[in-house]
This record gives sequence, C-alpha cells and structure tokens, in this order.
Amino acid sequence: MEKSESGSPIYRYTNEDKNEFKGAGGDSSMDEISDHIEAHIGEIHMVFHEIVSEQVHIDVHWVKPTKEHPFHTLITSGMSDKPMNTPEGVEGCDYAELSICLPEEWKISEEDFKDENNYWPIRFLKYLARFPHEYNTWLSYGHTIPNGNPPEAFAENTKLNTMILLPSILFGDKFPILELENKTITFYTLIPLYDEEVALKMAKGVDALFDGFDKFGLTDVLQINRPNTIVKKKFLGLF
Repeated sequence: MEKSESGSPIYRYTNEDKNEFKGAGGDSSMDEISDHIEAHIGEIHMVFHEIVSEQVHIDVHWVKPTKEHPFHTLITSGMSDKPMNTPEGVEGCDYAELSICLPEEWKISEEDFKDENNYWPIRFLKYLARFPHEYNTWLSYGHTIPNGNPPEAFAENTKLNTMILLPSILFGDKFPILELENKTITFYTLIPLYDEEVALKMAKGVDALFDGFDKFGLTDVLQINRPNTIVKKKFLGLF
C-alpha cells in the first residue's frame, strides 16, 4: 500500500476500478436522516431528488439560512443505504453521509444550478456520496479527494481543488453521529482545500491543518476566495 509522508495510506483509482452500472439499492434511512437534520440544524426547505441513480439513490436536503445558522446547509441521504468497504480492523466507519455549507448569498435553484459556478459544491457532494459504492472503497475523517488528477479548480470562480472530510463544528456535539437500530451513520462536512494545504496534510497529517484554519477563522461555510492558510516564506524557499 502506497503511503504519504505522514504515513497515511494513499488510494488511487482509475476508470477501470469503477464497478459496472447497477441500479440503486440498499436500506434507506431517509426518514431518520430527515428527522436528525431537523432536530439539529433546522427545517428542511426542499429535497433535491435524483431522477436516475447508480449504486445508491442520493438525495440532497436543503436547510435555508436561519438566525442561528445564517448559511445554506446541504446534506445527503442515500450514501448510508449501503455499507462502505472499510479496511479490516476499522470500526464504526461503515456508514456515512456528507454535508456542505454555503454562504447566505449563494444562488440555489434548479435554474441557478445550470451555472457550474453555482452547482459545483452540490455536484461534488453527490459525487463523493456515491464514490465509495462505485469504487468499492470507503471515505472517512481526514480523507482528501482531488478534483481530477492532477487536481483542477472546482470551477472558474475559485482556485480550490480538493475536498477534505471533517466533522462539522457548527451543529453541536450530537449531530455528527446518528445511532439507528441496524447501523451507525457518521456525518462529515466537506471543506475545499488549496494545493499547498493538501501538501501539508500529506506531509504531516490532517491535524497539521488546524492551526492555519484557526488563524484564518476557517469554518464549515464555503468561501470561494478565502485566504490560503499556508503562508509561504518565499525568502527561505519554505512553507
């Protein structure tokens, strides 16, 4: 198994690794997930349903900005319909759902989504929710997934190009875990990264990112032109 400088395993995938097309299946927990969202985040304004689904049926629940949470929150349901292929010895990571938080001014409608500058966070949210089932793998805390190889910016309106999965810091301690009778679902938020931030994570591990995140006040809410948290010391040729 290839490993990063920090000692974490590196998984690489090609189109040849992708499973053959298979219709959606599994054990849906949509009702329980909806209740969990409304208990900890707010009223679900709308659910964006898939028309055609592969492996699992991914819906995206939209919670509009509120006084308590002045940003849009988008959360998947369907990723946890099937268990992921977690490595032997890894426990409690079989089932997951994903979220992403967008600023209050973000344009969200079927018409707005025709513009990739508006749609790319939702596109990648759905892509990653299906990814472990398409490639017979798993996603968990600290995993980074680039937008292509080599990574390209998610859209024309940003230079961010890689997603990292982290626990949400905005919805309290009880939101990240949903205990059901037949499974435990972990919720992760997606945080987009720059090249230099990915390089630091690969070299020193995910925890090395947090000082920079704290210094620049980085939260779950997407900032398409946020500062890069890795300050370059050009005169020394160091990061």
